[in-house]
Amino acid sequence: MIWDGVSQEPTIQIFLDALAAARQTRADVVIGLGGGSAMDVAKLVAALVDSSQDIRDAFGIGRLAGRSTYLVCVPTTSGTGSEVSPNAILLDESDQLKKGVISPHLMPDAAYVDPILTLSVPPAVTAATGMDALTHCIEAYANRLAHPMIDLYALQGVRLIAQNLVRAVEHGDDLAARTNLALGSLYGGIVLGPVNTGAVHALAYPLGGEFHVAHGVSNAVLLPHVLEFNLPAAPDRYAQIAIALGAQRANDDLETARRGLEIIRELSRRCAIPSRLSELNIPREAIERMARSALTVTRLLERNVRALTLADAIEIYRRAF
Repeated sequence: MIWDGVSQEPTIQIFLDALAAARQTRADVVIGLGGGSAMDVAKLVAALVDSSQDIRDAFGIGRLAGRSTYLVCVPTTSGTGSEVSPNAILLDESDQLKKGVISPHLMPDAAYVDPILTLSVPPAVTAATGMDALTHCIEAYANRLAHPMIDLYALQGVRLIAQNLVRAVEHGDDLAARTNLALGSLYGGIVLGPVNTGAVHALAYPLGGEFHVAHGVSNAVLLPHVLEFNLPAAPDRYAQIAIALGAQRANDDLETARRGLEIIRELSRRCAIPSRLSELNIPREAIERMARSALTVTRLLERNVRALTLADAIEIYRRAF
């Protein structure tokens, strides 16, 4: 089976097809080569190739029975950090929602991050995956479960991505920019296991699940709006993020944090990423439906620095629209 992980969402059916192929060949090693979606499928295949557990019973935190097959991940994009995370995401088409399997059994036995493999990634994919990695770092730093050791990776990831993303988008053959971006993405993957993300990712899932918007684009469009909602709950944290993004200190943390939001908006603009949901062919009447769907992603919302209600989610989508 050949699947590029770009033109198709990683659905449950795609995973089942890959699992059947692995079982037929009696695979004793599984290699995930590609972007986050390809690696996620590979991680789940390695875990379930010799298991009787149904994938639907594995969705959630700590529900995967185990893994005995050797697993290698080789990323060809700088975005998800899946090569060093315990997460794997699949689209459940019946619910039109992306669902996650979170387990230490999904940590690869080996990961090889070679920036040379990213040199041919097109500008639009470089931009979207880079914004995904940036969102990982930001949401892990401003998080209810934030940890001092993870803070180091998260802030350095923010610095590396903010300083190199535009260069990598505009000059894809710049190996130095690609290397720094790959390292920032790696840090963004490292933070997912101990801390994970928050409301940006939760609100992004319905965009991908129902409307098949690229995950990085969904995050990029929603990021400034969710952060604006979150700012009052953790102005000191968002001020540090802003400084890592390259903002100058203002008179107080809140104003410093707002300068960071402007840098995020400028990054998206310079990378030619859409700034509004309306540009993604999402109808306004879908907003409440998406908000209700997003609120089911409790494993992420419970980590967000500010509690999110249905009315809040609807308002964030409206502002992003």
